[in-house]
Parts: sequence; C-alpha cells; structure tokens
Amino acid sequence: MRLSAIGDVCHAAAMVNRIQRHWPDTEITWVIGKIEYQLVRLMPNIRFVVYDKKEGKEGVKRLKAMLADTVFDALLVMQVALRANLVSTAIKAKRRIGFDWHRSKELHWLFTNQRISARKHAHVLDGFMGFADALGVPKDAAPQWHIPLDHEAKKWAAAQAKELGQFVIISPAASKQERSWLPERYARIVEHLFSKSMPVVLCGGPGKLDKQTAEAILSHTDSVARNYVGETSLHQLQALIKHARLVIAPDTGPAHMATTVGTPVVGLYAHSNPRRTGPYNDLGRVVSVYDECVRRQYGKNWETLPWGIRAKGEHLMEKISEQAVIDQLARLLEH
Repeated sequence: MRLSAIGDVCHAAAMVNRIQRHWPDTEITWVIGKIEYQLVRLMPNIRFVVYDKKEGKEGVKRLKAMLADTVFDALLVMQVALRANLVSTAIKAKRRIGFDWHRSKELHWLFTNQRISARKHAHVLDGFMGFADALGVPKDAAPQWHIPLDHEAKKWAAAQAKELGQFVIISPAASKQERSWLPERYARIVEHLFSKSMPVVLCGGPGKLDKQTAEAILSHTDSVARNYVGETSLHQLQALIKHARLVIAPDTGPAHMATTVGTPVVGLYAHSNPRRTGPYNDLGRVVSVYDECVRRQYGKNWETLPWGIRAKGEHLMEKISEQAVIDQLARLLEH
C-alpha cells in the first residue's frame, strides 16, 4: 500500500518491479491514490485498488468491502501518515510489514506486526526496497523501472519532440511556494538555454500554484517554446520527459518521473536533504543549499541531525544562484 505522492509512487514502482522480476508468479494488489494511479495504471499483472482520500471514512468502508474476501500473505504498509495507517485497517493480511522504529511516525507501529530493517541515511527509494528485502526478494545492482505508457500519449510526445528538436523541460513548482525557485531566475535560465539554441518547455500539474508559477515565468521572458503546465495527462508528461535532454525541477514529482525513464535531472534543493529525497540517479547533479541552511538553523552539520529534518523558511530557495544552475547545465549539455 502506497497511496501518494507521485515521486514516492515512482520509488515504490521500482520495488514492485523488483518483485515482479524475481518472483513473476506473485499476485500483487496495489492500493493507491486516485491521481497516482493514472501514472502506473498500465503496469502489467497488478490489481490496482484505487482509494480516493476525498472520500474519507466512506472510502475506507468501500475499500474494506472490495477486499472483504481476501487475506493477503503480506501487506506492505509503505506510508506512515495516520490517514494511510487508518486505511490499512481495511486490509486483512497475515504479515503487516511497516517501517523500522525510527521511521514509525504517527502511530505507524500500531498498524503493523513486522518491521523492515533500519538503514542509516537511506534515500526514500532505498527505504522502500527494505520491504522487498523483508520478503526475501533477491537484490538488484540498481533500481529498474517498467511503467508502460499509453500509445496516444507516446504518439503525442513524439510529435512535440519532432517539432522541438533537442529541448529542456522545466517543471518549476513544488507542492508549496517556499520550495519553488524564483520565477525570474527560471526565466533567466530559459534565456540562457535559448541563447544556446536549446528550447525550453514548461511542464507541471493543473494546480493553482503550478499555473501561477508558469505565468510568472512567462511574464519575465518571451523565450519559452511551449507552456504545457496543466495541459498534459501524466502519461503525456512522462512520455515528453523521456524525449527531453534534461529536466530542471525542485523537489517535485516530475523530477522522479524523469528518473524512471533515464532522463537527467538538475534538482534544486533548500528545504529537504537531496540525499534522502533527490532524483535517485542524479544526486551528483543537484544544486543544493540544504547543508548550509540546516547548519545555520540548527548549529550542526546534517550528519549529526535526525535524518530527514527539514530546513525552515520562506526564502531559502533564493540562496540558489543562477550561476550554480548554469554550471550544472554546462556539465550536462557538453556531453
């Protein structure tokens, strides 16, 4: 069970793919959020059970009724939020595997009877792999993804890529305003890439913050090639990301979607530790001021602080300079 969010579902998909690869006869049911389901819905040999958090208690009742005749050999409770823990009570299972004590927040431990092994300073994806370890699934040298996309989405993205040639995607908005970079700085990166004959496409979800951020960027530059913020399905976005030369994004879902299709990511981080939540295959390419922010706020280096602690403040992303981003882009684009 992993309900949300897009980035975490991308991490969970790697763990599910690992089970399928080594134990192909395993019957898998994935209880998942309504929006997140749209990304992974074509993954083969999985029974998806969609839970809509807007339904609240009624959704839990409906889930319980749907699974009333099923007792699973193992339930992987891969989310510690209290809402998710309560949803898990609708699922009957012999083994209820949850996170280790250190990560068992919001009474998570009450809803499980087995815990995965603790790991110091683990990326979220590696933490999820602990659930496959607990089942005894053989390990892989590196995560692998198989998330099929629908034909029309791939066809649409291929047409855009043909018109654009080589292009860069900027997915500018995080889930909160304070975790997004400044629109005027994104705009100057757009201008920089335009000067290098590298068109930029803006992408993102249909939410208010996504659209406002895109509009703010467009108010500072006329050089954006396409603005697809709020205009694509998740499959269209994923297919377009696969064609992109690279993606620039803060801590947001499309950064992790890019990882699943092998597109390089320049991640922008200030509030969260990129070693824990950054784009898994591109941790060496992040532009991060997280270390200095937590050192200034807590008077300690990140290594001595609780894993996953966030830096707080509305203006931390301002510490990321345009030049630092341009330097990372240069390293990527010269190859």
